[in-house]
Amino acid sequence: MPDILITDDGPVRVIRMNRTEKKNALTLAMYDAMAEAVENAARDANIRCIVIAGHETAFCAGNDLNDFVAMAQGGGLGAPILRFLHALARCDIPLVAAVNGVAVGVGATMLLHCDQVIAGESATLSTPFVGLGLVPEAASSLIAPRLMGHARAFSLLVMGKKISAAEAKEAGIVNAVVGVDAVDGEALTIARAIAALPAEGVKIARRLMRGSPDAIDARIDEEAAAFRERLASPEAHAAFAAFFSRKR
Repeated sequence: MPDILITDDGPVRVIRMNRTEKKNALTLAMYDAMAEAVENAARDANIRCIVIAGHETAFCAGNDLNDFVAMAQGGGLGAPILRFLHALARCDIPLVAAVNGVAVGVGATMLLHCDQVIAGESATLSTPFVGLGLVPEAASSLIAPRLMGHARAFSLLVMGKKISAAEAKEAGIVNAVVGVDAVDGEALTIARAIAALPAEGVKIARRLMRGSPDAIDARIDEEAAAFRERLASPEAHAAFAAFFSRKR
């Protein structure tokens, strides 16, 4: 089966990460597939809400580290990653996330772009960027402090502190915490309720609430430039070497 499954349930598009053997760690091909699904939905008047989902054991373990190593050697951040991040920032259709298990790195930061996040009781969020010699991405350095306050955002983004679903709800990232088996169903119920509202009214209200995406787009690019530099840094090389050594 493909690593990304795209299904349309009436006016709701479900984008499901399906690389379960790697806890849905994202490859460049997966980024491209997800970006295309978001971009195409924005051009389809029949799609009124998007659900991003994973598996009951893992939402997304972040970026595939082998891709990071290849990008470090190539001196750049993969274009599919930026395509996906900008697609999230520019999307004018409501985004709902169904989160079970781990949400690591971009698996956590993509949630900051969602309008509703449903998490299972055992879900956890973490962003170990700085511990790997890197920096936050997905405009999380801009959005997270606005949402959580500086102190909690610093703990998550810089210190790499793992937070539970309940803590993420308290911080304003997660809307509801439910049983593991209820996550997908609750997310679809909410997505259908959003899709049933007047579509143009939803888009305009959402745009007014979120403001112009220009600042988010600019921060994505600013973080990406810093990310490229950090990928080539001695700190990142040492951190990745230590990580792969532990895996062996």
